[in-house]
Amino acid sequence: MSRKNNNLRRESAASKYTINERIRATEVRVIEGLPAGIYSKEEALKEAEKLNFDLVLINANASPAVCKVVDFKKFLYEEKKSKKDSEKKQIKVVLKEVKFSPNIGDHDYEVKKRSVIKFLEQGNKVKASVFFKGRTIMFKDRGEIVLAKLATEIGKYGIPESVPKMESRNRMGFIIKSKK
Repeated sequence: MSRKNNNLRRESAASKYTINERIRATEVRVIEGLPAGIYSKEEALKEAEKLNFDLVLINANASPAVCKVVDFKKFLYEEKKSKKDSEKKQIKVVLKEVKFSPNIGDHDYEVKKRSVIKFLEQGNKVKASVFFKGRTIMFKDRGEIVLAKLATEIGKYGIPESVPKMESRNRMGFIIKSKK
C-alpha cells in the first residue's frame, strides 16, 4: 500500500472526528486521559502531547466542548471493535416467501410445508401466499383453506402473525417462529 493511500485513509477517519489543532473551541472539558475538568485548548493540547496522545473532540455542541485525551489510532480501533460486537448481537430477521396454489396437490403441499418448517427453524419469518391465476380467483375459499391447514399443521414450529389478507390476486399471511 502506498504512503499516499495510507494518508488518505487516516484523513477519512480523522474527518469523522476533530482532533488536535483542528478543534475550534477555546475551552474544552476533558473527560478522559487527564484529570477531569475544563482546560483551555492550548493547555489540553500541551498535556496531550506530553503523554504522546491526541485531543479528540467528542461533542462540539456542549458548552464547553467535550474532549478526550487518547491514542487516536487505538480509539478508532476500539470504536470499530465495539461497533462490530454490537452488530453481532443484533438479530436479523429475514422474510422468506412460499407460494401455494389453491388447487395444490398433496405431495406439493407437503414439500412446501417442509420448506416453511425449515425456514421457521432457521429463525426466519415466512410469508405464505396463495396465488390465483386466471379463473382460480373464483375459488377464494380454497386459498383460505390451504392457509388454515398450513397454520394448524405447523403449530408446533410457528404461529400466524395475523389473519390472512386478500391483496389483488393473492391471499397472504405471515408466520413467525413460536416462542418456546
